[in-house]
Order: sequence, then C-alpha cells, then structure tokens
Amino acid sequence: RPLAQVPAIVLSGHICFFAFVFLARSARMQVMSKEIPDALLPYKEKLTPRFFELRGKVIDFVTEVINPALPTVHAQRKELLKTVDHPTKCPEPPMFNELRAQARARGLANLFLSEVCQLSVLEYSPIAEILGMNPVANLAMNCSAPDTGNMEVIERFGTPEQKKQWLEPLLNGEIRSAFAMTEPGVASSDATNISTRIERDGDEYVVNGHKWWISGAIRPECKVFVLLGKTSFSGPLHQQQSMILVPRDAPGVNILRPLAVFGEEHDHAEIIFDNVRVPVGNIILGEGRGFEIAQGRLGPGRIHHCMRSIGQAELALAAIVDRAHRRKAFGRLLAEKDGIRTAIAEARIEITMCRQLCYLAAVMADEKGFKAAQTYIAMIKVAAPRAALRIIDEAIQVHGAHGVSQDSHLAAMWTNMRTLRVADGPDMVHMMTIAKKELGGGGSAIGRKVSGTNANVEKYGKFSHVEGGALYIQGGAAKSKL
Repeated sequence: RPLAQVPAIVLSGHICFFAFVFLARSARMQVMSKEIPDALLPYKEKLTPRFFELRGKVIDFVTEVINPALPTVHAQRKELLKTVDHPTKCPEPPMFNELRAQARARGLANLFLSEVCQLSVLEYSPIAEILGMNPVANLAMNCSAPDTGNMEVIERFGTPEQKKQWLEPLLNGEIRSAFAMTEPGVASSDATNISTRIERDGDEYVVNGHKWWISGAIRPECKVFVLLGKTSFSGPLHQQQSMILVPRDAPGVNILRPLAVFGEEHDHAEIIFDNVRVPVGNIILGEGRGFEIAQGRLGPGRIHHCMRSIGQAELALAAIVDRAHRRKAFGRLLAEKDGIRTAIAEARIEITMCRQLCYLAAVMADEKGFKAAQTYIAMIKVAAPRAALRIIDEAIQVHGAHGVSQDSHLAAMWTNMRTLRVADGPDMVHMMTIAKKELGGGGSAIGRKVSGTNANVEKYGKFSHVEGGALYIQGGAAKSKL
C-alpha cells in the first residue's frame, strides 16, 4: 500500500500482523545489526559518532519497545474497527500515544528533520531502511509520509504563526496532515498543469478545485492540507503555483469518497474544494513560490521512500529464504533447487545495487545539494521500487497461492510497492529526467567513433540533400527539445 497508509493496513485484522516481527528476527540481516553494514564501508569516513549512536537507539527501540507492543496495538485496532462504518475512519490505536512518548524520551522523534537528527542525508538513509522494515516504529517516531514532507515545508518556509498553529502539533504527533496536489482532470505528474484556483479576496484566499489520491485525508487525525494550486494562470510557467494551508474542517471541503487500490478502498481521498475561504496568512512563502517549494519537498522524501522500499525488499527476500527451508517439492527442499537459488542470488544482487545507488544519491545531496543530485534521485525512484516489486513478486511465486492469501503479508507488500511506482510521478517521468541529462551534451567524437560510419555515404553523396548532410555526413548534433 502507499506509504501513508501502511500502518493502518499492517494493523488490519485480515493480514498476518506478526510477519514483520518474524522476518526481522529471522532474516539474519545486517540492517538490524549494530555493526556497520558492509554497504556503508565505502562511506565509513563520512559517518559520525552521532550516526552510530542514533542507529543503535533505533534498533533498540524496535526490539525493546515496538515488537513487544505489537499485540496490544493490533488488539486495539481490531476493537476500534468495530466502532466505525469504514476502515478509513478508524481512529489510531491509543497505544501509539505511549509509543510516541517512548520515542521522544529516547530522542528518536522526528528524525527525518536534519535539524533534529543532526545527520547527513547519507546517515539517515540506513535508518530509513530500518523504518521501512518496521512501519509501526516509523509511525511511532513520527517519520511517516505525507506528514514528513508537510512538516519539512512548514519548518523551512512557514511563518512563525503557521509553525505555532500547525507545525508544533504535527511534530508532537497530535494531528496528521495530507498533501493535496494530484487532480483527476489534468496530468498532475507535470506540476505546471495543476488547475486548482487560489484567488485573493480581501484578507482571504478562496480555493476552488478538484483533487484526488490525497493520502491520509480521511483518517480522523488529519486536520490540515498543504494544497498546491495556482494564484495566477499567466506569466512565467513555474511562478504561477502557490502552496496554502487549508484546514480539513473548513466550509467547502467535501471529501467525496475513498479511492480503491486494486479494488480495495483505502485512505486516499477524492476531494472537492468549493469556495473554501482561508486567511491570507495561510499562504506559504508567498504567491508564485509553490513550484519551488514542491521541488524542495520531494528531494529528501524520495530518498527516504526508496530506502524504505529496500527495507521491504529485504523482508521479501527473507520470506523467500525462510520458505525455501520449510517446503519440499519433488523430493527436495526448495533451498536445494537451482531455480530458487538463482532467484535468491538475483534478489541479493538487486538489493545491493539499489542500496548503493541510494547512498550515491544521498552523498550527492549532501555534497552538492538536491538540485545536483536530481538525476541520481530520479534513478533511485525508478530502480528501488521496481527492484523491490520484482523481489516481492518472486517471493509470491515461491509461496504459491499462500503468497496472495490473507495469511501472508506479501500481497499487501506487492500492492504497496506497485502503487509507489506511480507516487511522486510514474517511472516514465523520472526516466525523462535521466535521459535529458544524458542527451543534454549532444553527440561526442568518441561516441561517433564507436558508432561508426559508412564511408560510401559521403563518397557517393546520395544523401547530401537530407538536411544538407548535417546529421550523417558532417556529424552535426540533431536539434531537439530537451
């Protein structure tokens, strides 16, 4: 399921809740070891004592606090579901109040904020992987999307009044939030298409628009939307968008329905904003700054998403290994069969490659900033969820029908990961970013030499009329809109 919804799904009664605990304990993964993982050895000089301290605390928090609390959280969730007419309206289990208090007492709340954790992007990345394997810990530590991105926006760009009203309760885990960007009537992966109107009227803004796939908007804890719309429909293309804070209970906010992921409804809302009035002071950073804010919001969040995806891939691989040791077919354990061993080896290779690519993106962000890291972030946004999805799918194959049943966690993991491949833009959008970087420099002498030419084309001149021979004969760069 999409990350914003993972805790609710993991806690639902029709999924084997203890899968996370069992896999995390039995997988023999370096991820949950306090020794430095092999994958971080190339970056050892970049790791501070603070990193080792916090990572150890997170591992202890998962093993000492989260895992023992899971039965209580599950039981509370089961009882609360009886009090509502739809699972998306189910309140959060009260146990989370205690878990958040323990996270705060251990100095582990809001680690996604660099000002709080005092870690580099690289150093936070392996912690995000741990949280990807332990979503209840992720929520207890207040590091769940979409709140993380929204809190980053308000923390970086909000006014003192906005921080007091919205950021403080968000940081304390007292309320939740949603990010209202995607629209059904336009291709929203291109933020310049966003068409929701934000119009000034005296000391208020009036918001009119139609949004959907607004994750986390239905749960009762959600109290505010960070909404992307347009304050202008003319002028520079990337200076028309603005972000504004819209209380969920504001008159004119109409949640139409929860949207279904592969046929099952979850907390992703379709919402009409009909003449919703909010104070002028709710605009973030000023009119025309929305696109700029959005790009800043997505950079760190995408790295965190991808590292959590790798955590999910590790769980799927652990499930394959466990199943291979427990099932016999045609007279032999699955672990003895070449096909299963190949699948396990391929999974380990993919996880290792993707993890290193994530670390590279993180180091680029630390050393040169998120703008310079943009291409690498696009690479991991494609590679990590795609690899995790393949590994989860392979795990389902190894488990057979059991893998798609309510007795296995794999079906939910597959749905989550497949959806993540369109969250923050489908793969194709990120592929375009990567390709533009490659194509931006035009052709090269070495490329042309490797490519080779047919000398007879120039010798006989039968193609000189094709663009004056500029492309093939002269080797000129093609003019294209990159």
